[in-house]
Amino acid sequence: MKKKTLPAVLLVPVGLIGGTVGAGVGLLAAGALAPVPWVMLGGALLGLATGGGPPLWGAARLGGWPAWTPAVLGALLAAGLGAAVLPPGERAVPGTAAAYWDLPTGSRLAYRLTPARGPARDTPVIRLHGGPGTPGEAEDGLDAELAAAGYPVYAYDQLGSGDSPRPAGLDGYTVQRQVDDLEAVRQRIGAERVVLIGASWGGTLAAEYLAAHPGHVARVVLVSPGALWAPAYIDEQAGQLWDRLTDAQRRRIGRIGATPRATLWSLLAAVDPAQARALLPDAEADALFRQLLAVSGSAATCTPGTGDLPLRTPGYYANQLIADDLRRRPDPRPVLRTVHVPALVLRGECDYKHWPVTREYRDTLPDARLLYVPGAGHAIAVDRPREYRAAVLAFLTDAPLPRAPYEGAEDPAGTGAGRS
Repeated sequence: MKKKTLPAVLLVPVGLIGGTVGAGVGLLAAGALAPVPWVMLGGALLGLATGGGPPLWGAARLGGWPAWTPAVLGALLAAGLGAAVLPPGERAVPGTAAAYWDLPTGSRLAYRLTPARGPARDTPVIRLHGGPGTPGEAEDGLDAELAAAGYPVYAYDQLGSGDSPRPAGLDGYTVQRQVDDLEAVRQRIGAERVVLIGASWGGTLAAEYLAAHPGHVARVVLVSPGALWAPAYIDEQAGQLWDRLTDAQRRRIGRIGATPRATLWSLLAAVDPAQARALLPDAEADALFRQLLAVSGSAATCTPGTGDLPLRTPGYYANQLIADDLRRRPDPRPVLRTVHVPALVLRGECDYKHWPVTREYRDTLPDARLLYVPGAGHAIAVDRPREYRAAVLAFLTDAPLPRAPYEGAEDPAGTGAGRS
């Protein structure tokens, strides 16, 4: 057979590209059948051989190359793809908490109790962290002040975040599971009624629980709450955190997600979270998530770009799947309009959430008051810790609030209202 060197050489990149595409298709197809690492790897190798084998075999025939040439080229391609995609990255393993609840819902949750000093009130406080999946708000000094006022304070890491172990499956990452877990916590601590303090997503969770179990809530504090009903804000984003990032922060975030493995993972996460988790297990996904949050965290304050914020281990899959489930929740607002439970809504001047998101809580809950905090961002406890603690304590103990509640319809950040 006469050698045809040029066509043979041209077929090599065709084979390499075909093998790469085939490996991706095989990975997805195998993962759809069984999101297990070795099954997905087998599908990728089969796809690589199917997509790259014929062109490479043809190149060897046309060029008169040794019969083992296609196998060597295929092996080199597989090694290159494996080196780009398979090496494990940084791992973030949950810590060991002092205490855990094993709930009848199937959740195992890490929690911390700050006991009341002196006679304990019969309405304990339960702190609900934000995210979903990003605990940390309980470490703001508020627990100690509430305990001094007689409140036992419970703060727990929601399913799959912080020091709570990651569940084996993904089906527990729903809003309803979070509501059910909170109700199970209330029953576990033996309280007929509780005070809820929810920050960001924790505010949304508090509202969902209030709609489902209004008789078990004595008071509720909603700190920079997320959307009361997410589908109402799909067309206009519920927040603009990205817009508050500095150019340096955006560049760092771009570098964090620029690896081939992270790119493949992000594509898989949008299509099939179970496959994404098989490729990037919790420990590695949580580590990437922690890096992103640490870099972007200062944008939740009034001073973006002031340095990384220290964070406990977040839960990436809890964050993504619960947030996705929020978009399919039934509307809780009709029920909440009938719930007469005292509520305090806190809003910071620099909050990246759209003003209507916050105002809707005040306008929906019949017994709600909205307190505007100048000089504070979404993370009010970071920017204005003393005023934050004073406002919560005053509300719970029926003392005068640090400033008059805001009753206007327009964003106070644009009108100048509420400033001292």
